[in-house]
Amino acid sequence: MAKSTAAKLTTLTASAGAAAMKEAQALDRLIHEKVRLGIVSALAASGPLTFNELKALLQTTDGNVSVHARRLEEAGYITCSKSFENRFPRTEYELTAEGRAALEKYLDHLEAIVGAMRPK
Repeated sequence: MAKSTAAKLTTLTASAGAAAMKEAQALDRLIHEKVRLGIVSALAASGPLTFNELKALLQTTDGNVSVHARRLEEAGYITCSKSFENRFPRTEYELTAEGRAALEKYLDHLEAIVGAMRPK
């Protein structure tokens, strides 16, 4: 009986692992990167944020925010508006409907991975 239970457990674990791998492969690689996930998450939670607010929130460099925000903007996940405030340039980012949908899909995939790996 112990062998049978162990065999069943091994089969269940392998099945859960395969399901988790399938879900992991479906992850949006654009959002999956740490800084980009931080940008999208911050914008989803708080609404529009300036370049400096994102930089401080994510504790990263100008270059990181700039490069990763541009990738998200090119994908249509965020918008970027530039203006001047008291003669100083102001760059503000906002999550688009497409970006919000992509984040929700990404989070659903993560939940499916975690669910597949948790014992039932």
